[in-house]
Amino acid sequence: MYIKNNDLVIRSAAESDAKLLTKWWNDGNVMAHAGFPQGLGTTEEKTIAQIKADSDESGRQLIIEYKNNPIGEMNYKNAGSLTAVIGIKICESNLQEKGLGTVFLKMLIGYLFTELEYEKITLDTNVNNARARYVYSQKIGFREVRIVNDAWKD
Repeated sequence: MYIKNNDLVIRSAAESDAKLLTKWWNDGNVMAHAGFPQGLGTTEEKTIAQIKADSDESGRQLIIEYKNNPIGEMNYKNAGSLTAVIGIKICESNLQEKGLGTVFLKMLIGYLFTELEYEKITLDTNVNNARARYVYSQKIGFREVRIVNDAWKD
């Protein structure tokens, strides 16, 4: 996958991105908003295996770039019944709260609907992540359908 909008790019993650993705995923500061204040504790080998397993049909790990620099990651997974589940993290804190996430989300959602022909898109977020919940509901148009308590434990 490759989607470009001026200085913004969403592209499929490659094996060469595994080191950076693993660094982000293991950083508690990056992952705290998702409920993992200690990071994921994953390995580069596991990240490579995940990237190798990606396909348009099952879902993809994606890298988001701003001005030719990786700044975070997105993903989508095929949940069946023409439904995709998406996620996003802007991992470079100096580029958060600049409106980039909203634009990246709109780019991905448009692609999923028009190019991959999904009919429904869902997402999960930490109930305490007010910034993300605001973006999803007020800027993108998602609606909350349920709150799951104790969905995982870090």
